[in-house]
Amino acid sequence: MQGSAMDQARYYTALLLLMTAPGGMMYWFSIHPFIGFWRKIGPPGTLAIHLFFLTVLAGLVVLVRKPLLAVQFGSEPWLMVPAVLLFALSIVLRIQVSRHLTRKILMGIPELAPDRNPSPLLTKGPFARVRNPRYLQVILAILAGALFSNYLASYAVFVAGIVILRSVIWMEEKELRARFGKSYDEYCARVPRLLPRLYSGESE
Repeated sequence: MQGSAMDQARYYTALLLLMTAPGGMMYWFSIHPFIGFWRKIGPPGTLAIHLFFLTVLAGLVVLVRKPLLAVQFGSEPWLMVPAVLLFALSIVLRIQVSRHLTRKILMGIPELAPDRNPSPLLTKGPFARVRNPRYLQVILAILAGALFSNYLASYAVFVAGIVILRSVIWMEEKELRARFGKSYDEYCARVPRLLPRLYSGESE
């Protein structure tokens, strides 16, 4: 690929988004609707199957990258400031979330094997401000990458990500309500789903 260092950075940022973001989001979109089936398979088998298909998906993206990345809008300096700010915010939020989310939780082990891997209801740190700080962090990172790369495909990933993650959040809420009952309902009444409140009022 020819072009300036900035153009190459934008190109590979867009390519990385396409290789990782859709697969990562679809992992959860696969787990939650079929949680009963995956629990029968067990965590090792479930993770192995998904890793295989995510690797295949990333490889397919690389193979068809030219048409996928055919439309781009050039380097826009005015987009770099919000891109950098959003990326920095996503890193800060990721650090805060990592203090409460273990690797097992991030991989969904408590959902796949709840009896052997019980997980408490998280309500402290960033979870005291929003119920889904991890997904908020992912959205911020994808938007930062989309603004920086300024490719049509990157913006498509961002829009698709909003739709997919909203559906995943809805499915997770059903599972958490079944696991924690009244405690989760009370938590939902106090803390908004995705965007922190700037005022004191009713939860969404």
